[in-house]
Amino acid sequence: MGWDQEGSDRYFQLSPRFRFSWLGRPERNVLISEGLEFPEELPDYYAPWMNVAANLPHLIEGHQLRREVAKMPLLSTQYLRGHRQLRLARLALGFITMGYVWQGGGRQTILPRALAVPYCTISELLDLPPILVYADCVLANWKKRDPCGYVENLDILFSFPGGDSNKGFFLVSLLVEAAAAAGIKVPSPNEIARGLARTHSVWERPCNCFLLHVFGTSWKDNFLMPEGLVYEGVWDSPKQFFGGSAAQSSTLQCFDVLLGIQHSAAQGFSAEYLGCMRDYMPAAHRAFIQTLASGPSLRQFVLATGDAGLHAAFNKCVSALADLRSYHIQIATKYITIPAGRCRAEQQQLGGCVHKGTSVLSERGTGGTGFMRFLKAIRDTTRKAQLTEQEATVPTH
Repeated sequence: MGWDQEGSDRYFQLSPRFRFSWLGRPERNVLISEGLEFPEELPDYYAPWMNVAANLPHLIEGHQLRREVAKMPLLSTQYLRGHRQLRLARLALGFITMGYVWQGGGRQTILPRALAVPYCTISELLDLPPILVYADCVLANWKKRDPCGYVENLDILFSFPGGDSNKGFFLVSLLVEAAAAAGIKVPSPNEIARGLARTHSVWERPCNCFLLHVFGTSWKDNFLMPEGLVYEGVWDSPKQFFGGSAAQSSTLQCFDVLLGIQHSAAQGFSAEYLGCMRDYMPAAHRAFIQTLASGPSLRQFVLATGDAGLHAAFNKCVSALADLRSYHIQIATKYITIPAGRCRAEQQQLGGCVHKGTSVLSERGTGGTGFMRFLKAIRDTTRKAQLTEQEATVPTH
């Protein structure tokens, strides 16, 4: 990646080795380097996995999931063909794993061999940790009911209890990626700002995300599972992994790197945590972010030009990203924190399909962080990245 500093239209140019795939419209690209829409089916041999994953909400609510998993045979992964089938298999096993661990009146700390062995084998092939991550439940968990349609034809492949709230959360997150990605595909400052601004209207779609918040919870830095999870037949000792989190969004971390936003260690956990989250992204996404990080940032470029118009456009980008993060805080409060306050009453109505201690998780993100403190910290750092008047008048060489 580099920049064209000659001519009136100065902009960064992406290396052609990084591919973007499409949701259906040319202007709606998403950073999903693993390919286009995933298949909806695996070979018949894997029907035991797919049948359980497809009926997950019903099985969890009826307290039948663990019994069904106990019946599952230990299947080989050798009949999975190509990257997309591996991704679909991992998605199905990931949803089953999260449901198995968090179903009912208590969490399970041992993942059965028939689930653990193939899940870890596939995860190793894909260079991803054996837990449901953002790249699974958002970037890979969608399909088109009509191949020619777009937003109105999108649906999800797998879900947890919670009905349309689950679908809304996963698809809204996907559409946020789509809305913002134009700023990466054509990274001029004004296009970045427009891409970020598009995400606000997407996030207006209502959903209640607390149940999803519970079933996406990690077994790292989690008082409910202090030692982690035993993957039977894979490791003898428990392993700890963070759950899916918006911090694993490759798109948002790309904007931070591109704009030169530094989340410092002085803020506490935020810088270390964001760095750790890259290990939970697909390998191609990690490589893309590293390529951005190894080159000059857009901030450095804008400072070097001494161009007042570019300075203003850059600050507009930073402001848009800070506004997005402020809005994220509002959404998390509305659809996670407030619904969590009604958790005890909801548990009664749901027949106990949620663990009794999970109301406390309203203070923690699925990735294990104290999420409000984390979201505010990265929002505040983003605001501080604006160019000052003094910087705007002193070009660097």
